[in-house]
Amino acid sequence: MTNTNQVFTEEICYPNNVKKYDLSKPPVKQSKTAVRFTRLFSKVLLPLLREGHKIEKINMDGLKPPYILLSNHMQWMDFPVLFDATYPERVNLVAANHVYYKDYALLEKLGCMCTRKFTTDIGLVRNCHRVLQDYGDIFAMFPEARYTPDGTQSVLPEAIGKLAKKNNVPVVILLNHGNFLNQPFWSHYKFRKVPFYATLKQVISAEDIQKLSVEEINQIIRDEFQYDEYKWQKDNNILITEKYRAHGLHKILYQCPHCMAEGKTTSNGTQLMCNACGKSWEMTELGELIAVNGETEFSHIPDWYAWQRENVRNELLSGNYKYYDEVQVYGFPGVDKYYNLGKATVTHDLDNGFVITGQYNGSNYRISRGVKSHYSLHIEYEFGHLKGVDCFEVPTKNDSIYCIPTEKYMVTKLSLATEEAYKIANE
Repeated sequence: MTNTNQVFTEEICYPNNVKKYDLSKPPVKQSKTAVRFTRLFSKVLLPLLREGHKIEKINMDGLKPPYILLSNHMQWMDFPVLFDATYPERVNLVAANHVYYKDYALLEKLGCMCTRKFTTDIGLVRNCHRVLQDYGDIFAMFPEARYTPDGTQSVLPEAIGKLAKKNNVPVVILLNHGNFLNQPFWSHYKFRKVPFYATLKQVISAEDIQKLSVEEINQIIRDEFQYDEYKWQKDNNILITEKYRAHGLHKILYQCPHCMAEGKTTSNGTQLMCNACGKSWEMTELGELIAVNGETEFSHIPDWYAWQRENVRNELLSGNYKYYDEVQVYGFPGVDKYYNLGKATVTHDLDNGFVITGQYNGSNYRISRGVKSHYSLHIEYEFGHLKGVDCFEVPTKNDSIYCIPTEKYMVTKLSLATEEAYKIANE
């Protein structure tokens, strides 16, 4: 695959005509037309939710921009909810580079800011300051930088507290419920009939920001950002009656708690099954799992997911974790085209993080991202931009490398391993 007579480059050698994108580009201050457009966007889409949607505002009386708005992330309908909750104020929203794919001109006009997930983006810090201090508007972002896989809070970056403290502005949290249950990440092409409910809450005032430390700000945000969609479903007695409600669940629940086999679970209709030992579980209308035969190891889906996380952590600590695979690779250096880079080898472990080695356009490359360089991993199930594959992204300063693993379940396990390796390295 690689030519050992050549030196390795740290970046992909794309053709000279490849279009790059300036991530540090200052965002457009939203015009009245842009605000009306996002309003129309919300008013057209949200009524399609026949079960309804409601936004409750808490501690928001008299609050005007500038402020930082943080929202949890469950599916694409989070965007119209956010614009509906903030209307008629101007909002500059952070969006990942893959969201810009072929639509960057429109997103720029709407005031969005482009970034690569799980990278250090100094340009984004400057743009945050520009939105809050120069424009006097709302700086909005989905700090989890990913759809929640199991309906609970994902890792939050420590930099949020620094942004709030430096800009001396209030912090508001938009906490969505029902969005995940309506269209879970692991089955995002099949909708369930679920009402949407969200709270828009000022959690830290401008006065409090001056008194609190960065660590205290981050702790308040973490506490206020807690959510569990399956608990919310049960507490509100929301029945999901669709006969395909378990379809895709095996994508996140990849390890069988009965026989411990990995990558052998499948799902169909209302059931999750293990092809290694034959055990199966029924997903009830209240989102719980019940073993068809024998003991129910985990009735609460997030508990099963957390158990897998702990298993991966133990593998890392014991030295038994090591990922090696030959994968299909695509590069996304700009926002308008994915480049087929052919095959490459990928390794991931606690010592070196991700290392991708391959050859493209006549040059060998070795891309390395250490364990401490990213606290989480961008993964996609049935990624539409790449013909519906399950994949993960290893970002660099100037590129996004999408890898399609041989075993689909590794997408989820690598996500857990990335987060746990980061925690271990920083303990």
